This record gives sequence, structure tokens and C-alpha cells, in this order.
Amino acid sequence: MNEEPVMKRRVVVQGHVQGVGYRAFAYRMALRLGIKGWVRNRRDGAVEALVAGAPRNVEAMIIELRRGPYGATVLDMWIDDASQEEVGVDFRIGSAP
Repeated sequence: MNEEPVMKRRVVVQGHVQGVGYRAFAYRMALRLGIKGWVRNRRDGAVEALVAGAPRNVEAMIIELRRGPYGATVLDMWIDDASQEEVGVDFRIGSAP
């Protein structure tokens, strides 16, 4: 059996990303792309996500997170390797595992 490798990335998105449905948008995109992980608001006004899955799907998710939902304005984005992070079995809104 030939399993595809799993890529994990921690993403922090800054801009006008809270109060505009950004987390729900990320959740829908994760379900569509088969991404595992989580998304949450941060106290500093940013949104943080851990995304894991097939490399092409993680890259597609990052593109979607950079675009954001209607009403959001993404001003900056940081992406770090998260290979040591625990992911969980699905994608959640609100908190890390």
C-alpha cells in the first residue's frame, strides 16, 4: 500500500480576520480538502491554524487561508513547519487537541 506523506503547517493570519466568519470559512475548506487540525482566534486579533494532510491539499488550504472569506482582509501570514504537532482525527474550530 502506497500512503501519501502528511505535511503539517502552523499558520498565523493577521489582518481583519475576526468577526468575519474566517474560522467557519477555514472549517469548510478543511472539510472540502480533507485537512485535519484546528483553527482558533488569538487574543492579538490574529487567527491561528494547524493544518495537516497530503502536501497538495495543505498547499491548497494555505492558498485559501491567504484569500479568506468575503469581508476578511488578510494583511500578513506566517507559516511554520509543525511536523512535531499532534493533529487529532478531524478539523476543529476553537482549540488545539
